[in-house]
Amino acid sequence: MEKTNVRQMLALLGASVMGGLVALGVFGMINQPHQPSPLVSQPLVGSYSVSAEAAGLDFTMAAARSVHSVVHVKTRAASSPSSFYDLLWGQQGAVVSSGSGVILSADGYIVTNNHVVESSNEIEVVLNDKRSFRAEVVGKDPSTDLALLKIEGEGLQPIEMGNSDALRVGEWVLAVGNPFNLTSTVTAGIVSAKGRNINLLQNQYAIESFIQTDAAVNPGNSGGALVSTDGRLVGINTAIASRSGSFSGYSFAIPTSIVEKVVNDLKEFGQVQRGLLGVNIREVDAPVAQELGLDKVEGVLVVSTVENGAAAEAGIKPNDVILKVNGAPVNSVAELQQAVSLHRPGQSVSLLLLRDEEPLELDVVLKNKHGNTDMVSMDSYMRMLGAEFEPVDPLELKRLRIPSGVKVATLSPGKLLRAGVREGYVITKVNNQLVATVEDIRVALENSSGGIYIEGIYPNGDSEYYAFGMQ
Repeated sequence: MEKTNVRQMLALLGASVMGGLVALGVFGMINQPHQPSPLVSQPLVGSYSVSAEAAGLDFTMAAARSVHSVVHVKTRAASSPSSFYDLLWGQQGAVVSSGSGVILSADGYIVTNNHVVESSNEIEVVLNDKRSFRAEVVGKDPSTDLALLKIEGEGLQPIEMGNSDALRVGEWVLAVGNPFNLTSTVTAGIVSAKGRNINLLQNQYAIESFIQTDAAVNPGNSGGALVSTDGRLVGINTAIASRSGSFSGYSFAIPTSIVEKVVNDLKEFGQVQRGLLGVNIREVDAPVAQELGLDKVEGVLVVSTVENGAAAEAGIKPNDVILKVNGAPVNSVAELQQAVSLHRPGQSVSLLLLRDEEPLELDVVLKNKHGNTDMVSMDSYMRMLGAEFEPVDPLELKRLRIPSGVKVATLSPGKLLRAGVREGYVITKVNNQLVATVEDIRVALENSSGGIYIEGIYPNGDSEYYAFGMQ
């Protein structure tokens, strides 16, 4: 009888163990992806990692030099009339979101991402010492996803600017920001790649040449600082490669070479002065190199030139291969775009080309999007529209059941009057982009090269749509 009990107990124990193993096997199968994700690195046999501690690195100085220069950017935007708040309460609610920003100067200039503030009606900046300020938008640039803010305050601690061009793949960097509203968060990683284009910005004049790192970046880090090990700013954290919306291994930052150019333009002109080469380009890969009879796979191929553009006037032709800009090698579309984007219309760049396997040097005077070398001012767009604008009272926004808008206060001869717009019209969208300020209208016009489509509403509630050309 005792032997039988022992055997029964052993059998039960064996069944339990097998059941546990089966359960573990099923769990693993359920969580195994059907296909390997291209964003997930697979472990390699014999691979290893070296921690910062093991490498003898100390990030405390870099963190101390940068953390007080990174701010928490909180934004508030009116919700759409069909939002949950509107349906539940019969009135508009507000959409509150947050990101990060970096203090650039003691007089209160702060850089952040355009996508952090693009649809906001109110912007609050909270410093690391918990002081809070209302911020005004100096300018926005959707083409680089940057925006410049201004606050009025004393005792601000600007960050020291670093040289993103001098960064090397493999260098340690820190990401400083406010992920998930966790203020003053610092993470570390290495530079994984440079000049990365991830097709993030859906804009005709988009400039993408990101610094890729494996420093942990999550929602809320947008607009925060990427700093070198000596605490200097080398990039503005902007995006992550993720299938879940949270950090999965790689993050991307706008290099300071681009940041400085955009910030200087926004300060001086209220918008970016972008010099254009006037070419359609593609990367040179092995098949292209073989077709052109090139000895090396290098440079960027000119597919075509824009009629009357800067390149065409300088003598650049299709099938030319651009090897260098101002002496710096360019081996990708992103690198070429970045090199040219650092210049304004009317400035000259020196190009080293390869034509029919022979080197050729040409100087090209860059043009603006309108085909000339003039600086484009905000006033020129307002003169083109022939209107003066004013903010819309929040009570009127509520009455008209619209999230935001800009009112046409007065009209003079110009595009709007010819299109049939009347005074009092509230513009809500330009080319399907929500507008809340005159600056939003200007940005929409700046990033449009063809027709302009305007949506809006009159004080009596009548919705009207207008369209006209830029020329």
